[in-house]
Formats: sequence, structure tokens, C-alpha cells
Amino acid sequence: MYRFLSATALTLTLALPAAAESFSWAGTTDPQTMDPHAVNAAPVLGFLNNVYEGLVRRGKDMSVEPALATSWEALDVDGDGGGWRFTLRQGVKFHGGEDFTAEDVVFSYERASSPESDTSSWFAGVTDVIAVNDYTVDILTSVPNPIFPDSIANWMIMDSGWAAANGAERPAKDSENAATLNTNGTGAFVLTERQPGLRTVLTPFDGWWGEAEHNITEATFTPIQNSATAVAALLSGDVDMINPVPIQDAARLDGRDGVQVIRGIEARVIMLGMAHGADLLKYGTNAGDANPFTNVKVRQAVAHAVNVPAILQTIMRGSAEPASQLVSPAMRGFVESLAERPAYDPERARELLTEAGYPDGFGFGLKCPNDRYLNDEAVCQAVVSMLAQIGLEAELDAMPVRNYWPELREDNFDMYLLGWSPGTFDHEHPIRFLASTPNSEKKLGSWNFGDYSNARIDELLPMIQAEVDDTKRQTMMEEAVSLYQSEQAYVPLYVQPLVWGTRDNIELTQRPDNFFILRWVTVN
Repeated sequence: MYRFLSATALTLTLALPAAAESFSWAGTTDPQTMDPHAVNAAPVLGFLNNVYEGLVRRGKDMSVEPALATSWEALDVDGDGGGWRFTLRQGVKFHGGEDFTAEDVVFSYERASSPESDTSSWFAGVTDVIAVNDYTVDILTSVPNPIFPDSIANWMIMDSGWAAANGAERPAKDSENAATLNTNGTGAFVLTERQPGLRTVLTPFDGWWGEAEHNITEATFTPIQNSATAVAALLSGDVDMINPVPIQDAARLDGRDGVQVIRGIEARVIMLGMAHGADLLKYGTNAGDANPFTNVKVRQAVAHAVNVPAILQTIMRGSAEPASQLVSPAMRGFVESLAERPAYDPERARELLTEAGYPDGFGFGLKCPNDRYLNDEAVCQAVVSMLAQIGLEAELDAMPVRNYWPELREDNFDMYLLGWSPGTFDHEHPIRFLASTPNSEKKLGSWNFGDYSNARIDELLPMIQAEVDDTKRQTMMEEAVSLYQSEQAYVPLYVQPLVWGTRDNIELTQRPDNFFILRWVTVN
């Protein structure tokens, strides 16, 4: 009934007996919260997939498989609506010893779909969640949604009683509550220590319902922002894994004894976003002037001015692939006929600026993270230099991701860098989050910081979501992509590579969503 992406999950195996061991790993980005509904970002969701679980989960090959639900089926609903019935797994315990029941599913829906949640867009089109009995839940939708089970693989279930007892009935997106530093999930690992920015420690949950495939006794995560420090820690054996390996160090590590470099292509597209809805520029030498990015010719000029092949060659060392759409060619819904991206053509870019009324260019602000994506600040610095060649003077403001998302949510930018990995591995996902007109009531466009809006795309989205015929669905997808490309809603740059480094006694699985799952780790 469904066509899932046949993703390549790289599993490294060593045929050696494995005793129980401790494990440590490092990354550039510390999860900014332990609340599974507060921040819709991969560092948070990937980490918490070790602690919390959803009704469904993704396996090593990215296929959807049972988790807290053992089965699901589409409902035959009268009228135009649709829905799914989930049969829940019995005998599951939360880490605190509480029983998992349908009450927790209903509560977690109310919490994750609330205005306070950063995951509310996952539930656009959901009209109700009903506990039929303790172990059966019906999720009703306004229209049939054949990919709905795919769309909730990262929706994690919390214990309703624990949340109420600790004053965490709603997530705290930009502040803190009990769920910011504490957890009570059903997953394979328990949070035993949390020191934000320093270390986070997990231990196996003895009461987990699943079958352990790891031999870890304790897992410690340490954020290390300095890439040279991370590489040194791996080479010395202070950590067993680092993610990512700096692109510039990957070849050197390949030749070192005791370590291995694991490469892949992530599902993440790195792009530039612009302020479509702002009346005035906020930063740079022209702060306070009318906002040029409302003009499509200016946005197209930016696309022609950025030399993506040069970025791929010099900064990404040939490890990344150019992007033309909001998803990579590996995702469902990619449109092959629209695969060509704007050519690097600074002369054409200057012509477009002149046509738009800016023959001498202008100054503006570019916001960028410096610890979220591979070489993110270096990419932004390159973009600044390239835009300067056509008279666009970007004032770069690079910052840690913990500060970055609040800045974007407060509209404190003229242009910004964004990476997007579709949780459903389907083009519908970024259209819903990035290309739909922001609408909190409909739970749409929650990451469309620049307020891009196209009425036809808004009209197409529910049709795409409901269509079960692949050919008809792809035709609608092609129209949506053609629209956001012609209006240069974003400037897609490249598909981010995956480059992990481990000690050579480590077995693990590298998935294209860049989620690191501890229950698949063995220390030999």
C-alpha cells in the first residue's frame, strides 16, 4: 500500500564476542532540551530516540516498524475524513515504573500538538485522538492520509501522570520546566545524568520490552565544539566515536591505526532562507530601508551569485552533492524534471539586481549557526564573499545553535542558513513545514521563518497528503516544486554528507537521518 524509501543503512560488523562495556561519544551540538516535544531538531530528536519511543519507529533500513504500537490499520470513516487505528503494546513500563496505556497516547498528542510545542505541525490534519480502550487508539484526520504512520516516527510518548506531577503538561520551547532536564520514557536507555553543555549519561533500562542488541553498560555524550579537540579525543581513545568528523580531517583519519571513518549521504538539504514578509531590512548598512528580498529577482540574483560547485570542492572536499529542491533525489516526491539548479552566473545576478532596482546592491544581515551543520560557519563566510562580488554586502552573525533558533523565531534576520531533513523521507514534509503559509491554527509552516506564501501550494498540500495514486500525487508535487522554484522561495545549496569516526572496535549503524541509535552499538 505504501512505498518507503529503500535507504542504505551502513552497518559495520565484527565477528567477535563482546562483553559488556562503557561507551562514550562526542558531537558538536548538545541537545538543547530533553523534552521530546519542545524542539523539532535532529540533535534533540536523534538523542531522545534512545530514551523515549513512539507508536512506530524506523529500523536500520529506515522502514517504519512497530514500537509502542504492535499494529495499525486505516479506518473506514464516513464522509471525507480518514484515520488510523493503532493497537498498543501491552506490558510496557515507563522508566519510573508506570504502565503505558492509551491515556498516555492521548496526552502526548495533546501536548505535542499544543501551541507551546515545536512539533505541532506533525499533526496538521488530525482532528481527534480517541482512546477506544486501554490498548487501542484511533487517530482521526480531516482527509485520508496514507503516509500518516510515516509522519509520526519521531512523535515520542510521555507518561501523563509523571508530566502532571512535575508541572510539565506542556513543553517549554524557549524556557525550562521539569522535562527540560529530566525524562521518563519507555526506551532502551534511561537518563541518569544531565549537565547541559558538559555531559549526558545514559544507562540501559532493565525493564525495556525489546530485545537488546548492544553490550553497553553506560553511554556518555560530551559536546565538543572544537573539531581539532574532537579528533584528538578520538585518536587518544578518550571517546569511542565522534560525529561529525571534520571534512578536512577525514582523509587523514583514514590512514590511522585504531580508527575508522564511516561515510554516507544524509537526507538533509542545506539552503539559504530569506525574509519574504518583512517590510524593512533589520541589519547591515541598509538597515531600516525597504526589504529587497520581497522581490523575486533579488532572490534569484542570490541563487546565481552563490558558487555551489566551489563550496562543494573547497569546503566540503567533494563529499557533498548539489541540491535543487527542498529534498534530495533519494527522497520520495523528488521531481526529476526539475533537478537542475540555478547556474553560477554572477553577470546574470548583477542583471537581475539592476532589473529589481538595486544596480549598486545593498547591505543586509546573514544569520548562521556555527555548531549545527558540517562547516556551517565556513559555508556562510564563503556565501558572504560570493555575494560581495555582485554588490550584496552581508553582515555575518554566526552563533551557537542554542541561540540561533530563538533568533529565527523572533524574525531577527534578513537571510539565514537552514538544513532540513524530512522526517517522513517524503517531499510533502518540507512543503508542510517550509513552503506552507505559516498558520498556527492549522499547524502549518512552523519552520517557514521567512513567511514565504503561495496560495496554490497551500491548496495543493492537503491534496498531496490525501492522494493514494502515486502518479497523480507526483503530478501535484511537480506543480508545487515548480512554484517554489520559480519564486525562489529558498536557495538550496547541497545535500549534507555523513562523516562519522569511531575506534575500530565499535559496531554501529549509520542511518541517513543522522540519528545515532545506541541499542545498535557493540563495543568489542
